[in-house]
Amino acid sequence: MENSIWVFKGVNSQFSGGVFDNLEAAEKWIKENSLTGVLTKYPINQGVFDWAKEKGLINMKPEKLEEKKNDPIFVGGFTTASMEHYHYENGE
Repeated sequence: MENSIWVFKGVNSQFSGGVFDNLEAAEKWIKENSLTGVLTKYPINQGVFDWAKEKGLINMKPEKLEEKKNDPIFVGGFTTASMEHYHYENGE
């Protein structure tokens, strides 16, 4: 994914704990702080719903997709396991 950024969300956290422009810097920070959570690669300047739709990564029937694309809560909180991501426990 070009034009992307790495976002770390700690376990049981409501907000992101860190944002990085490269995987190495993110993993260094996670390890140094013995963090538990998920590091996910996000597109820049594009919502995840639009990115996934563009890549054909939304597994929905066309009529359901048509309905959901106008739901701000759905679009604003959309995520997909197809995004590159890594799980960490105690920095590992």
